[in-house]
Amino acid sequence: MDSKASAVWKGDLKGGSGTISANSGVLSGAAYTFATRFEGSAGTNPEELIAAAHAGCYSMALSHGLASGGNAPDHVSTTATVTLDAVEGGFAVTKIHLECSARVPGISAAAFEAAANDAKAGCPISKLMNAEISLNAVLES
Repeated sequence: MDSKASAVWKGDLKGGSGTISANSGVLSGAAYTFATRFEGSAGTNPEELIAAAHAGCYSMALSHGLASGGNAPDHVSTTATVTLDAVEGGFAVTKIHLECSARVPGISAAAFEAAANDAKAGCPISKLMNAEISLNAVLES
């Protein structure tokens, strides 16, 4: 399966602007600029989109792992925080933190922790990243 998205950038880095679109139509000309990426201005940026992809992928992977182990979750909620740092030679995504909570009837804390860590390692987006990925997974009662 292939997924496609495209980006167009016009102008120089600081004064220019761009748009990001996805073939699915969920993103269509979403604007991004230097300010949305590096200065916290309203709007999207590549790191936010990576965070969204990782949160979605991880939630699906954990749900699958839990259900495969006989403990289907009521829900899994994940927030991913992508850190972009200045490094030698430019910028790099240096870490991603996953914050997850889930309601999983009948599961032990140890089994949940194992499933959460397996999902962190096995999620396709986790496998893509060349950054430290941390996780805080909370089993709700």
